[in-house]
Amino acid sequence: MRVLITGCNGQVGCSLTEQLAKDTNTTVLALDRDYLDITNLDAVHAAVVEFKPSIIINAAAHTAVDKAEEEVELSYAINRDGPKYLAQAAQDVGAAILHISTDYVFEGNKVGEYVESDTTNPQGVYGESKLAGEVAVAQACDKHIILRTAWVFGENGNNFVKTMLRLGTTRDALNVVGDQFGGPTYAGDIANALIQIANRITQGDAIEYGVYHFSGLPHVSWYEFAETIFDIAIEKGVLKKRPSLSNIKTEQYPTPAKRPSNSCLNTDKITSVFAIEASDWKVALNNIQAYTG
Repeated sequence: MRVLITGCNGQVGCSLTEQLAKDTNTTVLALDRDYLDITNLDAVHAAVVEFKPSIIINAAAHTAVDKAEEEVELSYAINRDGPKYLAQAAQDVGAAILHISTDYVFEGNKVGEYVESDTTNPQGVYGESKLAGEVAVAQACDKHIILRTAWVFGENGNNFVKTMLRLGTTRDALNVVGDQFGGPTYAGDIANALIQIANRITQGDAIEYGVYHFSGLPHVSWYEFAETIFDIAIEKGVLKKRPSLSNIKTEQYPTPAKRPSNSCLNTDKITSVFAIEASDWKVALNNIQAYTG
């Protein structure tokens, strides 16, 4: 298997690179934006033609949700045009593309979990540009897997777990939003899911290409997520004192971009088709010492 990874320094990209490096049967080309600007059509084409991957995994994205409201052109360049160019190049060399997307493609007001076939209706530039990327990938490459995920955290990069642990050492009290719900998802589990799918493709199995949801269980609010983080941090000795938490409403914490109140993704399809279970984020937090660096 020859795998080209873009966005290799991001949360999922780092995990992908680390996990695939252990596979002696896989040749990996892991690139960040300093080595491959995915918004440059010629650069993407040249890199893919030279490396000749069997699998392209696009982990690159403009994920600054609030900044996206101002950086509209940049958001679409990275989240729509880049994936389109990668998918076109994959099609040209006969490769499959695995592309990471987001819960933000939905409006976020459904009662219950979102399934893959639910109507999309993004509420901000980030979600709109990511949805445009999904459409572009699906149109450009026959062999595509679009993996929607949510609330990503891991040992690398910036995320909610690291923020809570950092604030927990400097503040006695914290306000955390309690009326937005979703599934925290460990980056290492996302990487593992993508690798399992890549292996199935490489083995020549009959693949049901298309859109899949992969995120964590159980679904919780940000407030409940924070509570669990601090419970484990105290238990593992990462924090000596637990900050006092206040459960606040979304309107008490205004942001430039609207957040979905419901980010709960149903993961039954990926379990049924690929036997991949939802991410168990509480298990991932047992290694909480790794999030303090």
